[in-house]
Amino acid sequence: MFVVIQASPNSGSYFYIYKGTFSIVLFAVVDAYYRFRVIDVGGYGRTSDGGILFHSGLGEGLMSGTLDFPEDRELPEAGHRGKIPYVLVGDEAFPLRRYLMRPFPGSNIPEEDRVFNYRLSRARLTVECSFGILSSQWRMYWRVIYLSPEKVELCVKATCILHNFLRVTSMMATRGRQPTEELPEEAACALRNVGRMGPLLIGDRVDLLRAHLYKVEICC
Repeated sequence: MFVVIQASPNSGSYFYIYKGTFSIVLFAVVDAYYRFRVIDVGGYGRTSDGGILFHSGLGEGLMSGTLDFPEDRELPEAGHRGKIPYVLVGDEAFPLRRYLMRPFPGSNIPEEDRVFNYRLSRARLTVECSFGILSSQWRMYWRVIYLSPEKVELCVKATCILHNFLRVTSMMATRGRQPTEELPEEAACALRNVGRMGPLLIGDRVDLLRAHLYKVEICC
C-alpha cells in the first residue's frame, strides 16, 4: 500500500512512483480476520514488493528458514497429495518459493491454471480489504501527509496498532463479550490483532483503549 507523502529534501527519485506522487510503502502480512500480523513501513515507493519483502526481517527469516512456521500437513480430503507446506499468498510481484505462493503468469494459460489463479485471488482479496478498512478508518491516507518520512512511519505504525485493536474489540462484541472486559493476552501485542468499532461502542471503550495503548510498544 502506497502512503503519499511530501517530497523529502534531497531524496531524488527514491520516493517517486509511477502514479506521479512521492510515497513510502506499507507492506503487511494479514490474517483471515483482517488483522495485521507483520508490517514493514518506510520502503521507498520505487522499490518493488518483492524487494521490500526480501530486504525485511521477515524475508530474511523466510529465506533462512528460521521462522517458526507450522509443520507441513495434509489438506482435508486431499491426503493423496501428501503433506503440503504452509505458505504466504502474494501477487505477480513476488517470486515463487516454497513458502510463497503466486499466480501463474500470462493470460493464455490452461483452464486448470485459471481456476487456481481465481482461487488465489480470492484469498488475496483479504489483504486488499484490510488496506481498504485501514484507509477508510484513518483519513490521513486520503491525502498527502506533510511530515518527514520518519514521522510518517510512526503515524502509519500507530494506525496499524489501532486498526488491530478495533478488530479485536469488534470481534469481542460480536461474540457477546462486554466492551469493558479485559482484552485477551494476545491483544496486547502491538501488531497482533485488529477490529472495527461501531459508533455506539466508541464511548464505552475510550478508557479501555487508553489503557491498552500504554502497554503498546512501537517496534522500529
